[in-house]
Amino acid sequence: MHPTSSILPCGRRLHLQHGPIDLIVEADGAQDIAFKAARVRFETILKGLVDELALLKSPLTADATRPNGPVARRMDDAARPHSNVFVTRMAAVAGAVADEILAAMLQAAPLNRASVNNGGDIAIHLDHGQKFHIAMKGLDGRDLGRISIHSDDKVGGIATSGCGGRSLSLGIADSVTVLASNTAMADVAATLIANAVDLPGHTAIRRVPASQLNDDSDLGDLPVPVSVGQLSADDMQDALSHGLNTAETMLKRGFITAAHLSLGAHSCQAGASRLVNTIPQKVPENA
Repeated sequence: MHPTSSILPCGRRLHLQHGPIDLIVEADGAQDIAFKAARVRFETILKGLVDELALLKSPLTADATRPNGPVARRMDDAARPHSNVFVTRMAAVAGAVADEILAAMLQAAPLNRASVNNGGDIAIHLDHGQKFHIAMKGLDGRDLGRISIHSDDKVGGIATSGCGGRSLSLGIADSVTVLASNTAMADVAATLIANAVDLPGHTAIRRVPASQLNDDSDLGDLPVPVSVGQLSADDMQDALSHGLNTAETMLKRGFITAAHLSLGAHSCQAGASRLVNTIPQKVPENA
């Protein structure tokens, strides 16, 4: 299978796809030059990752060997500060790919505004005075709120993780959306915060080894939730508080700008509330 690229019918977006990587690229400014640079860089993205896949999927420790490829190094840079907990560099793969394509575009052409959306993990460039807006949705399509970023906010990436994501999660969060200075950092943070939204030992949560669900998972035999039964409002608030504590710690260490956590009809937030405008959630009467 070879990389494919096409301009979408709107004429303003570029679609790049190769194996599991599926990108939607936008650029305001020298669009033709930027899109060409994105296509060229995309040609070798997947091969570079496959060449170092064994290392990238292994648990990361503080003294672990550094990878060689540029995308792999982005993954390592984002994940290494969190090596005190279980994490692999794959927690940053979607964000790092988006960051790499955006960097290639910006190196090739001056752009007023650009984004690279890798399955919901989005690398963003905003020139002076530019803005970026996006909606947050729950697993059931419920509107969770809006994210509004201005160039002065210095946010370069948005990432979302949780039980409804493309990868397995160790926690029970419906979704965790994180804003950070780059997408790889946001990607790792969203993964780890979502992992922390949990109720260890709760009888309503059924778990199986990750390897039973995906024999290629970087989580190995770690138990992942496969079903969550009835949880009380207090249970959900308790689970969210664990994730919120993790998010607040990352905020204090400068790893993230903001985070929004959602579980059932409940949500909470860390960081710059002016960037994330939430929709008040109503608790069902029978909850």
